[in-house]
Amino acid sequence: MSLWHSIFVGLFWLSASGILYSYAVYPIILLALARIFGREHSNTDRRTDVEFPPVSLLIAAHNEESVIEDRLRNALLLDYPKAKLEIVVASDGSIDRTAEIARRYETRGVRLIDNVARRGKASVLNSAVPALSGQIVILSDANTHMDPMAVRSLVRWFDDPEIGVACGRLVLTDPESGNNVDGVYWRFETFLKKKESQLGALLGSNGAIYAIRKNLFCTIPDQTIVDDFVIPLLSKLRHGCKIVYDCEATAQEESAPDIRTEFRRRARIGAGGWQAIGILWRLLNPMRGWIAFTFFSHKVLRWLCPFFMISMFVTNLLLISSMWYRWILCLQIVLYAAAFLGARVSKEFPFAKILRLLHMFTTLNAALLVGFFRWAAGTQRGTWDRTRRTAEAQPGVIAKA
Repeated sequence: MSLWHSIFVGLFWLSASGILYSYAVYPIILLALARIFGREHSNTDRRTDVEFPPVSLLIAAHNEESVIEDRLRNALLLDYPKAKLEIVVASDGSIDRTAEIARRYETRGVRLIDNVARRGKASVLNSAVPALSGQIVILSDANTHMDPMAVRSLVRWFDDPEIGVACGRLVLTDPESGNNVDGVYWRFETFLKKKESQLGALLGSNGAIYAIRKNLFCTIPDQTIVDDFVIPLLSKLRHGCKIVYDCEATAQEESAPDIRTEFRRRARIGAGGWQAIGILWRLLNPMRGWIAFTFFSHKVLRWLCPFFMISMFVTNLLLISSMWYRWILCLQIVLYAAAFLGARVSKEFPFAKILRLLHMFTTLNAALLVGFFRWAAGTQRGTWDRTRRTAEAQPGVIAKA
């Protein structure tokens, strides 16, 4: 066996092991560790409104005239003492009617921070959070609809002085029917969040619904791409606070209207992930405890999977002289062909769910690969491009809360 042959074999199995560990072995290990070392967090059930702290709900928005009114109506229906709930819209250089619509609600307690020049969400958050009056800041998106009890549920966690961030659960809904469409991947990620939270090693949050102590908010670089990942972990890095996951504090958002939109979103997340390593790399120190384990296993290795897939295929081609590796190559080709068909078969087609799952897996990793090159080339901006909503195609339709 030649040296090069040994190198190719090593790279092949290293790549295969990286993919298998990230998506299959890590969840099993995480489940076992959570059962042995983890603990179920519980929030205190406060009895009177007097005991609740002042809260600021901050909604960052850019050109969201089609949904901002529904969002504000939803915010005004939240079950929280009105005198202790501040609702703020921070417009990031909107050139549509977003600011105008928000101003209509100023008489109902909504405050508008109108940034005329577009600066990017990270910069908007950096300037808006210090200007808020609440002790607890809840960050949310313009296209998100929160459950009426969500704020109460999130705020109760902060009875524990060690908890600095509480992340809620996002439910994806179908743009047409409004039905819950949480897929296998989303349920898989929710499972990981629950177990990581039990270990005290939850990774970031979801920008649609999470709460943070105002005094723990850390200014982030203005060009930060995935602010909802960086802000909680930077607070943990600098202040040592705990991050918890609250599956009862729910919010709803429409799923991406098409594959192209979801691909762009995933590519952006991929670029933001590599950028985040440069900000949060100290969390990879094993001395940090479980957070180093989850960060490396759930995120870093996940972001490396596109390279593992390429390496696995290329080295497989270089090892084709072996019958064993020829069979593996055939299996890889069949799986990629099945993934290609996954986007083109109807739901009634036999094994459609498996084909669609394979398609989702390959497109997810393709998007992460695109995101890496955008990050490396410095072409991914900190500003975000809004997603076209169903409401725009059907004027006058009120989005479901």
